[in-house]
Amino acid sequence: MKEANQYYTNRELSWLQFNERVLDEAGNPRVPLAERLTFASIYQTNLDEFFMVRVGTLMVRARSKDDYKEDKTNLSAKKQVKKILKSVRELEQKRARVVEQLWGELEPHGIRIINFNRLSHEEGKMLEHYFNVHIAPFLNPMIVGSQQPFPFLVNQDLYVVVALSPAGGKTGKAKGGKKDKERKLGIVPCSNSVFKRLIEIPTRPGTFMLSEELILHFVGALYNRYKIEEKAVMRITRSADIDEEHFYYENMDYRDMMEALILLRDRLGPVRLELSRHLSDETRKELADHLRMKERHIIEVNTPLDLSFVFQLRDVLYGKTELFYQKRQPQRCVDVNYSESMLDQIGRKDVLLSYPFQSMRPFLKLLQDAAQDESVLSIKMTLYRVADQSKIIESLLEAAENGKEVVVMIELRARFDEANNIDVSRALEEAGCQVFYGIEQYKVHSKLCLITRRTEDGFSYITQIGTGNYNEKTSTLYTDLSLMTANQEIGRDAARVFLALQKGELLEESDVLLVAPNCLQNRIIEFIDEEIRRAEDDEEAYIGIKINSLTDRILIDKLIEASQAGVRIEMIVRGICCLKPGVPEYTENITVVSIVGRFLEHSRIYRFGTGDRERMYISSADFMTRNTLRRVEVATPILDPAVREKIRHIFELNLADDEKGKIQTAEGLYVRRSLHEEPLNSQEELYEEAYRAAGVLIPGGTWRNSLPKGTLNIG
Repeated sequence: MKEANQYYTNRELSWLQFNERVLDEAGNPRVPLAERLTFASIYQTNLDEFFMVRVGTLMVRARSKDDYKEDKTNLSAKKQVKKILKSVRELEQKRARVVEQLWGELEPHGIRIINFNRLSHEEGKMLEHYFNVHIAPFLNPMIVGSQQPFPFLVNQDLYVVVALSPAGGKTGKAKGGKKDKERKLGIVPCSNSVFKRLIEIPTRPGTFMLSEELILHFVGALYNRYKIEEKAVMRITRSADIDEEHFYYENMDYRDMMEALILLRDRLGPVRLELSRHLSDETRKELADHLRMKERHIIEVNTPLDLSFVFQLRDVLYGKTELFYQKRQPQRCVDVNYSESMLDQIGRKDVLLSYPFQSMRPFLKLLQDAAQDESVLSIKMTLYRVADQSKIIESLLEAAENGKEVVVMIELRARFDEANNIDVSRALEEAGCQVFYGIEQYKVHSKLCLITRRTEDGFSYITQIGTGNYNEKTSTLYTDLSLMTANQEIGRDAARVFLALQKGELLEESDVLLVAPNCLQNRIIEFIDEEIRRAEDDEEAYIGIKINSLTDRILIDKLIEASQAGVRIEMIVRGICCLKPGVPEYTENITVVSIVGRFLEHSRIYRFGTGDRERMYISSADFMTRNTLRRVEVATPILDPAVREKIRHIFELNLADDEKGKIQTAEGLYVRRSLHEEPLNSQEELYEEAYRAAGVLIPGGTWRNSLPKGTLNIG
């Protein structure tokens, strides 16, 4: 029997591998330079959120008495945190190399990020004057002592920290005649809307210094009675592990409670302190003591601690088109007649939208038509994340004003979108919509819209089910699928989902939809068991899964069982994957590919069987326990043959991607592969197909003459 860790990977370490693949794109010379800057910034923001959410949660568990251990590699929370910190230190060394490479490649294009070592004496004097006039008056330096406690450090803000000793070696006197400690800490907040983050050197257009570096260099002027012993820029990351169950007051409105939780999150304990320079053990210990954190959570980062300024550099590069991706615009869906009611068109045939390659406009038109059509009685939707100034919300408001019943389940617990969702819920209520907030202990993550129409025979349903949020902005950045159908069995199941949600209940049974938490994981297991039986009878057996993450131990073990039975399993898992493929006797029939490219792979596709007996679903659910057992998720069967062919084609293209797709080895590593003479970029391919189907010439595109066998046009 093999050790479990030979075919399992720890969830957190697998996520760090994913973020390393993001960082690899920042260092990939085949990616345009300006886009590589964006990948570097995404790596950082990803890591910030990882520490806030996952590390914050693990630190809470490490302090508890239940000795929580991860269910696949049996690591305790404390050991997981230790391994995370070790891996992050290694990743940050890699980031330093990548960022240094980026700065070097920017120089031939007229952009330089410099420090004082690269300035002339005259330029130094010029910047000193700039500091004294435009920056110093707006700084608030502090000295930590008996009269000034250690300040609260705002999550992700920048500060300069200095170790101070009395100038001339003299010890000052405190009130009461007691001697001050000779050594003190000084703290200077650097995050300020008054002055610019990027400061251009007047004598060298295109040459910039970061404001925190300028403050760091001249910080001595703010503490002229002291000697600067050492200094660095620092940045704190705080936990975001808030739990509404521990903050519940019986007489408090749920929405008000969530607003209070948002404020509380900003003051949770620190999980990481980043330093731009090495500081002595004494200073690090003092910082850790003040912040009530372990010294091992202090990480040196030899690059700017906040890379958000790279978007300003992109603005400077604007006009150099060769440094950016070729422009791509979502194309019209040729299956849709934009001059005809979407309600009538969907009544005749199913319509599939593939984002970002096709426009969201047909779905927006569906909502607009429903808001205005006299036969429409009600519109019901689940909302998890929506865009600012959302056209979807506008249509719902219009429908309510037109006397339609509008029922919206809005998830106020969508992490980091809570405030926006609270505002949206108020706007909907004020327009007369029925708004409710889901089920206690179960987030509602499904992407479900149900339109009910009056007909001569009574009423009928039109249902939309998607893999991604109702968000116009992310529909241009994420790959997602959206099915619109008049299938009445699907509509009836969707109506049962909404009825259960409105009563604060979970759906116990469904006919055609897979609905978590009670009838998704168990149904998937049934489908896998069917493939196992086929394989054992020497019949062709197949499972194809495209998801963001794979952590559900029950499903992982069932996939291992299927592999052992001889079922061919192909998986496209963008992020976390706790299963190692290709391990002899266990997962040797499993292939895992991860695509990290221009667009965020977000669609979920489930396939079971081949030929006429193939079952195909699209879903909002990843194969994670939180999705399968702790959220309300919906997967819909794909019944229309033409739609099935389009989704199968997307799946096969993704699987054949050897430009952005890496394959996971039996050791859990992700490596490049070469399948085609010219590497295949599935996202670019799907865009070219969408342009061609719409009859539009793609900017800078080169249509491939040789596509993988069996490919179809997605138009």
